[in-house]
Amino acid sequence: MPVSDSERLLFGGALRYESAYAGHELPLLRMGLWTMARQFPQVIGAVAKAAWREDRTALLALLAAELGQGLMRAFALVATNTVLLALFAAGPTPARLRQALPGLVAMAAVAALLALLGAVSTAASGRLEPKVERVCTARFYEGVIRVELAALEDQAVRRTLDAGKFGTDSIRAMLGSSVLVLNALISLAAAAGVLFLLHPLLVLTLLLIAAPQGWGAVLSARRRYASRHAWIEHRRAIAVLTEKLTDQRCAAEIRVHGAGRLLVDAYADMSGTMEREQWRLARAEAVTQTAAAAGSGLAALAAYGLLWALLTSGGMPLAVAGTAVIAVRTAGAGLQSLVMQVNRLYQEAMYLKDWERACATARQHAIPAGGSAVPGPFKAVRLEGVSFTYPGATAPALHAVDLTIPRGQVVALVGENGSGKTTLARLVAGLYLPSGGRLWWNGTEIRDADRAAVFDQVAVLTQDFPQWPMTARANVHIGRSDRNCAQHRVEKAAADADVAGTVAALPYGWDSLVIKGFERGTELSGGQWQRLGSARARYRSAPLLIVDEPTSALDPKAEIEAFRALRDLADQGTTVLLITHRLAATATADLIYVLDHGHLIEHGTHSHLMTLPNGHYRTLYEAQAAQYAPVPGA
Repeated sequence: MPVSDSERLLFGGALRYESAYAGHELPLLRMGLWTMARQFPQVIGAVAKAAWREDRTALLALLAAELGQGLMRAFALVATNTVLLALFAAGPTPARLRQALPGLVAMAAVAALLALLGAVSTAASGRLEPKVERVCTARFYEGVIRVELAALEDQAVRRTLDAGKFGTDSIRAMLGSSVLVLNALISLAAAAGVLFLLHPLLVLTLLLIAAPQGWGAVLSARRRYASRHAWIEHRRAIAVLTEKLTDQRCAAEIRVHGAGRLLVDAYADMSGTMEREQWRLARAEAVTQTAAAAGSGLAALAAYGLLWALLTSGGMPLAVAGTAVIAVRTAGAGLQSLVMQVNRLYQEAMYLKDWERACATARQHAIPAGGSAVPGPFKAVRLEGVSFTYPGATAPALHAVDLTIPRGQVVALVGENGSGKTTLARLVAGLYLPSGGRLWWNGTEIRDADRAAVFDQVAVLTQDFPQWPMTARANVHIGRSDRNCAQHRVEKAAADADVAGTVAALPYGWDSLVIKGFERGTELSGGQWQRLGSARARYRSAPLLIVDEPTSALDPKAEIEAFRALRDLADQGTTVLLITHRLAATATADLIYVLDHGHLIEHGTHSHLMTLPNGHYRTLYEAQAAQYAPVPGA
C-alpha cells in the first residue's frame, strides 16, 4: 500500500488498526462463490432466528410477500408465452388479438399483484429491520453495562466487546441483504423453471451466461473489500485531521502555531493518495467487467445459436423462443444480484458472530444479579488481608490490606501515584472484587452481597468524572436517575456544592445544555464542572461518598470551601472516603491510611502520624509544606 509523506510525518507510516476487520480479512478474501453458497443456509438461519424472536408476524408477512412475488414472476413468463403464442399463430390479426387478450389481462393482473406484494414486503421489512436492530443493539449495551470492571481491564475481553459493536450495525444490513437474496433466488428459480418447461437445454445455457457474471461479481467484491480494509485507517485518519480543524480546543494552536496549514496540506496529500487507489480500483473493475461481459457474451451467442437451431429444426415455435429470451435475461439479472448480495451477506455475518460472541462474553463476566442483603443503615466497611491483581498484571496492586472505614467519619487515603489508593476505593465501592482476603460491607462479605444494594449506598466523585452532554439539570439528576427528578433536591445539591449561582447565570438556567455547538449550549470552566460533579454526588444522597482528587480544578479559596463542605457532610452522618494529594486537607480527617506500592504502611490521625520519626506521611506532608514556606530574603 502506498504511503504518503504526510502519513510518515504525522503517523509514522501506514496506519493499521487491530480491529474486527483485521480478523476477518483472510477468511473473506479466500471465500469463493461455492463456499459462500454452502454456508448460505447457516447465515440466513441466523438472521431468520433473530427476526422470528422479535416479530414473527412481520417475518411471515415478508416471507409470504417475497414468495408471492416469485410465483407472480413465473406466472408472468407463462402469460407472456401465452400472449406470444397467440400473436404468432396463423389467422387474421383481430382473431389473434382476441386470443391474446386473456394473457394480456393476466399480465396486467400479475403486474398489479407484484406491486401490491412489493408494498407488503417493503412495509414488513420496514417494520422488522429497525426493531431487530434496536433489540439487538439494546441487548449488547445492556450486557456491556453489567460487565465487571475488572473484566474490562482484560485486553481480550475489551477487544471482544469492541468487535461486537460492528455486529449491531450488521444485523440490519443482513436483514436487507437476506430479503434481496430471497427475492433473487425466487426470481431465478421461477425463470429457470419456465426455461426447463420450454426446453431443458435452455437451463444449461442460462448457467453458462450467468457464470462469468458471478465470477466478475465475486472478484470485484473481494477486491473492493480488500481495498476498504487496507485503507480504513487511512480514511479514519483523514476524518480525525479534518475534525481537528473545527475543534474549538485546537483553535488557538491552529492559528498561532500554524498547525492549520499543516493539517490542510496533509488532507490534500492523503486524499490524493486515496484518489490514486480509487483510480486503480476503477481500472481493475473495468478489466473485470470486460472479461465477464465477454464470457457472458460468448455464452449468450451459444444460447442464441441453440435457439436458432431449435427454430430451424422445428423443435421450438418462434413464440416460445421469444419467451425463452425474456426468461434468460430475467434469470441472468437475478443471478448477478444473488452473487453480490450473498457476498455482502457473508461479510456482515462475520460481524454478527462478533456480536453474538460479545453478548456471550458480557454474560460470562456480568456482575451477578441478586445475592445476600446488605442491611442498612451504613455501619462500616472492613477489609481483612485484601489483595487485588489486575488482569494480565504480574504483581498485585494491593497486598494484604487490613483497614476499617467507620460510619460518619472522613477517612483519607494518602500515598504517591501508583500506591493503590484508587484501586482500594474501587474495591470499597464494590466495583472490584478482592483477588485475596475478605471485604465486609455492613457485615456481609462482598462476594456474597447483592452488588446493586452496595452500589445504592455509594456515591462517587472522581477527578475524571463524566461531563455529560446534557442539560445542567440532567448532569445533577443522573446521580440518582433511578428516581423521578426532584427540582428542589437538584437546587439544594447545587447550593451545597456552590454551583447554584453558576447555573443561574447560564442563558437558559437549568435547561442550558452544558456542551458547545448546540442551541441553548454553553461551556463551563474546569472549576465549574467540578462543582457540578460535586452537586451530582450530593444529589445521590448516599451514606458513603468516595471522592478522588475532588478539587484539582478549583482555586485555593474554593478548594478550602470544598474540603470544609466534606467535613460538614461527615458531621451530618455521611461517611467520606477521601483521596487527595493536598495533605493540608487531610489534617482534619478523622482517620488517615497511608499506602505505598500497594502496602498499608501507616494509619492514624494527622497528629499521631506527624509524631512518627521518619514516617512516610510526615515526610510527604513536610515536603509539601516546604513549598509554601517563606523564601529567605524575600
